[in-house]
Amino acid sequence: MSETKLVVLGAAGRMGRTLVSVIQETEGARLHAALEHSGSPALGDDAGTLAGAGHLGVTITDDVNTALDGADGIIDFTVPVASTGFAALAAKRGLVHVIGTTGFSAEDEADIAAAAKSARIVKSGNMSLGVNLLAGLVEKAARALGPDAFDIEILEMHHRHKVDAPSGTALLLGEAAAKGRNVKLADNSVRVRDGHTGPREAGAIGFATLRGGSVVGDHSVILAGEGERIELSHLAADRAIFARGAVRGALWAKDQAPGLYSMRDVLGLAD
Repeated sequence: MSETKLVVLGAAGRMGRTLVSVIQETEGARLHAALEHSGSPALGDDAGTLAGAGHLGVTITDDVNTALDGADGIIDFTVPVASTGFAALAAKRGLVHVIGTTGFSAEDEADIAAAAKSARIVKSGNMSLGVNLLAGLVEKAARALGPDAFDIEILEMHHRHKVDAPSGTALLLGEAAAKGRNVKLADNSVRVRDGHTGPREAGAIGFATLRGGSVVGDHSVILAGEGERIELSHLAADRAIFARGAVRGALWAKDQAPGLYSMRDVLGLAD
């Protein structure tokens, strides 16, 4: 089997360095190129050395076209404006594009869906096996425990540097809960509570956000009923779990038809 040649975006960042290391240790995957923004102090550095994975002979560059030439796929944990731009490039070149970026607008989502007509895009608010299994459990629990008897609250905590809230994972879990209840999350989510809010509205899916320290990602879905409470949780201690999922998604997508896929598709958990 030929190796899948992958380009890492934001290769000098925390997630980028982790991706470089995981690609290096994954059978069937090879680091083809490492990209950073113009002006990055890491330009010219060896991506493997910077990641602590040993010298790989792949120099970090800002030359997008050269980096993508001959590549099979892109792995992208960056920012929405970059991700939508690279989705368009993936579509133009017929590449795999794995997107772990979060914080997209509705317009961004539409642009990515359009790109997926020509590219093989794997997009998820969380790439880990555990979280995607959790989402399936949340969907089943929400379906079994009706809104009149159980309230749903989603609590998440991340490191101090995270810029979007709620997290993509929290929204993924919220979407799973909404699907279980056969409602639209956008019509039923409560993001902020402050002051005299009045009683909780039946059927609402609440979100609470915590930020601090170096927390990789903690998520809990609480189903609260009269006299009992169910908590479904996932605690991430190492961002390598996201990198391993992303690389697995890239290897899987290489053999798929163009389309927009989720990690539940990659893991065989989709309905």
